[in-house]
Amino acid sequence: MLSETRVYLGIGSNIDRSKAISKALLLLEQVFGKLDISPTFESEAVGFSGDNFYNLVVSFTTHLSLTVMVKTYKKIEDQSGRNRSDPKFSARTLDIDPLIYGDLVCDTPVQLPRDEILKNAYVLWPLAIMAGDEKHPETGLSFSEHWKMYDKNQKLWQVDTDWD
Repeated sequence: MLSETRVYLGIGSNIDRSKAISKALLLLEQVFGKLDISPTFESEAVGFSGDNFYNLVVSFTTHLSLTVMVKTYKKIEDQSGRNRSDPKFSARTLDIDPLIYGDLVCDTPVQLPRDEILKNAYVLWPLAIMAGDEKHPETGLSFSEHWKMYDKNQKLWQVDTDWD
C-alpha cells in the first residue's frame, strides 16, 4: 500500500456553478474523506469569451496512486456532465485539475505540479491561502511567496458560497 500523500486539486465551473461544485465536493468527500476547502473565487473566463467561473482548491490525503486518483476525478467530472469533446478553452460544468500530489514532479499521467499554479490567479490565490507555507515542488518557493510576486492582472474576487 502507498503511503499517505497530500493532494491539492483545482476545481472550476461556469455552467450551473453552485450545483456542479456542490456535487463534486460531495463525491470527492465520499471517495477521499474530509476535504480542506479554500475560499471560492469568481473570475472571468480565460482563453475564451464565456460566463464567469467559480474556482477553488481542495486538499486531502490519500493512499491512492496518482493513476487511480486521476481516473476517480475524471469519473466525477463525467458524472457532473463534463463533455470531453468540447474544445480545451470552453464553458464547462466541471473541471477538476490535480495541482500537487505530494512532491511529485511528472508529465504522465498528468503534469505535476500543474503549470497553471504559476500562471493563473484563480489557482494560485486560493492555493496561497490554503497552503501558503508549503513549497512548490519545482521552484522551492512557498505558494505565499509566489502570490506576492504574481502580476495580479487577472480579475477575480472572493465570493460566499454554501460550501465555504
